[in-house]
Amino acid sequence: MFLFQIPTLAYDELQRKTDWRFAMASRVGTRDAAQFLGVGDETVSLSGSVYAEISDGRVSLDTLREMGNAGEALPLVGGDGTVFGNFIIRSLDERHAVLMADGRALRIDFGIDLWRVDDPATAQASA
Repeated sequence: MFLFQIPTLAYDELQRKTDWRFAMASRVGTRDAAQFLGVGDETVSLSGSVYAEISDGRVSLDTLREMGNAGEALPLVGGDGTVFGNFIIRSLDERHAVLMADGRALRIDFGIDLWRVDDPATAQASA
């Protein structure tokens, strides 16, 4: 579990994208026909900045990197209780800025891309 909050990493922006899949068939003299195939990919992107005066964002980013290395799907739940589903960490981007003499950053901007996967328990029950 990882809690996005001020002592760890508080994100400034959440972007959610959902795709649906369609098979297309060409037709003469009219638009292509579309057949709905089902739900496609769903991604969530989180971005924000962490400041050295508030917390050590490097520790939290390293924790997220370890979680990504494990490849395990975890539930994503918003601060208001919204359950988005199970997600894996697809990518983690960090940018260190305002460097001090010892090389530590006063600000780290980060971006995390999450990819929704099916809940293994639900997938087994429907099989």
